Amino acid sequence: MWQIVFFTLGCDLLLAAAYNNFRKSVDSTGRKQYQVQHGPCSYTFLLPEMDSCRSASSPYVSNAVQRDAPLDYDDSTQRLQVLESMLENNTQWLMKLESYVQDNMKKQMAELQQNAVQNQTAAMLEIGTSLLNQTAEQTRKLTDVEAQVLNQTTRLELQLLEHSLSTNKLEKQILDQTSEISKLQDKNSVLEQKVLDMEDKHSVQLQSMKEEKAELQVLVSKQNSIIKELQKQLVTATVNTSALQKQQMDLMETVHNLMTMIAPNAKNPVTAEEEQIIFRDCAAVFKAGHTTSGVYTLTAPNSTEEIKAYCDMETGGGGWTVIQRRENGSVDFQRTWKEYKVGFGNPAGEHWLGNELVSRLTNLQGYVLRIQLQDWEGSEAYSLYDHFSLASEDLKYRIHLKGLTGTAGKISSISQPGNDFSTKDADNDKCICKCSQMLTGGWWFDACGPSNLNGMYYPQRQNMNKFNGIKWYYWKGSGYSLKATTMMIRPADF
Repeated sequence: MWQIVFFTLGCDLLLAAAYNNFRKSVDSTGRKQYQVQHGPCSYTFLLPEMDSCRSASSPYVSNAVQRDAPLDYDDSTQRLQVLESMLENNTQWLMKLESYVQDNMKKQMAELQQNAVQNQTAAMLEIGTSLLNQTAEQTRKLTDVEAQVLNQTTRLELQLLEHSLSTNKLEKQILDQTSEISKLQDKNSVLEQKVLDMEDKHSVQLQSMKEEKAELQVLVSKQNSIIKELQKQLVTATVNTSALQKQQMDLMETVHNLMTMIAPNAKNPVTAEEEQIIFRDCAAVFKAGHTTSGVYTLTAPNSTEEIKAYCDMETGGGGWTVIQRRENGSVDFQRTWKEYKVGFGNPAGEHWLGNELVSRLTNLQGYVLRIQLQDWEGSEAYSLYDHFSLASEDLKYRIHLKGLTGTAGKISSISQPGNDFSTKDADNDKCICKCSQMLTGGWWFDACGPSNLNGMYYPQRQNMNKFNGIKWYYWKGSGYSLKATTMMIRPADF
């Protein structure tokens, strides 16, 4: 607003200066053309000219104000009238000029004021827009900072809540541990008292045992003298036994000669039956001409005990004595040590031949072990060990294996070196737990190792993720329970 007022005052001053310049030019020059300077613009005006004046001798002036005036007027009066006329005309032209200048200046002033207002409005709008943008930017920054502060505050609150929960759990655990320690201290006190009582009892028992020991020493000395006497008698009996054995050998030779004389070229049915009884394994049965797979009667080495066994006469050239078979889950393999020792099940189906017979066979000569495996998708695989034997019962039927080949894994799923056999009532594994009870069945467990062909039998679609199933780790992993398995042995020199 103040700028508009200043602009108006400036224009008035310019008009006044222009008028003054005009007045001065009229008074001093008397030219025909007149110029008025207004800012950068210059205005030129032509004033009306006088007619050519009459000579001094003429009684009339051509441009006199009153042409009909008498001739006797003074010449100065005429000049005065002419000047008045000129002044009046100039005054009228000046008034017109002033009106014209004022009209033009009003339009220009209006335009200038309008432009100034528009420029000022645009500047104010630009400043306002800039302020609004700055305000929006500052608001956005403040919003971001506020959001960050809120997020950080929320995180801190969550961390404090978690720490509070952890602290509460720890306090509860400490209280529980304190309570357990108190209980253990009470039990310890009771046990200490019991130990003291037992020490007293043991001291009494120890004294009585010392007395019994002295008595036993007297008896032992007496028994030693008796044993020496019996040894003398045993030497005498041994001499007599040697004579009797010589007589028995002579008698058997005589009987043999008589048998040869009776049937020199033929064998009677009794002799054929005796030959069948002495089959030690299925390899002997195969070599005797029986090449059909089935159940045959075997005789345990160094014994007359007859055992039914299934002979596989087809796989890999035949002659295999089957010692284990799983195919449908019809037989429970969670058995005792004694049952695994003598065998159980049906030789024609699911069964375990018996650790004692297998131990005797594999200690007479070298045997190989073949393990046939089948999954629920119809795939089959096998593992073949070039050397297989079982130790005696005194050594927990420890297994010994060497020389692995086959398609059921390049690494043996039966842990090496050999492990002792374990059952639910005989824990001989290397784990502080009882693998036979956890995994079920009897097996050569290491620390509940990668195989157990005597585990629980699970049907199809229930055989996945079963830790206690029929497993062979290096073929199907630890959680896959197989459909069928067969373990069979054959002499290495077959």
